[in-house]
Amino acid sequence: MKRFHVHVAVEDVKSSIDFYSHLFAAAPTIEKHDYAKWMLEDPRVNFAISARGAKPGVEHLGIQVESSNELVSVYERLKNLEKPILDEGNTTCCYAKSEKSWVNDPAGVPWEVFHTFGESTVYGGGPVQSKAEAKEASAGCCGPAIAAPQPKPHPAACCG
Repeated sequence: MKRFHVHVAVEDVKSSIDFYSHLFAAAPTIEKHDYAKWMLEDPRVNFAISARGAKPGVEHLGIQVESSNELVSVYERLKNLEKPILDEGNTTCCYAKSEKSWVNDPAGVPWEVFHTFGESTVYGGGPVQSKAEAKEASAGCCGPAIAAPQPKPHPAACCG
């Protein structure tokens, strides 16, 4: 069974945890100083937030699968899109060990397709030794490195 994934960048993890805990009527499944995740059943979603320097807002969307077989099936559908795919393979990101790939939709929204098979004590990229490595690790984790198409301008209509 698949689970919808939403990752939102926030400025203040503590106040965001309070807000989303009230909204979902549930405490986070995982809570760190810079990250929190709710594995909800109703609706069936993996909802994550992080404060790691990204612009606040929706960072990426995704599909989380429960088995390697499901992952193969979704990967096949991605290949049929004939769009650039970033295949990360086995990786550590968001305090988890996963196999994942990325693709951008036509509007440039990053989509992650992944199977999580373990936990990690670090956010991603292994132990960080310096500020430079921390910046590199946060920039490289949980985001695709494939070029996004340029959005088409919207006519000045309803939403100003």
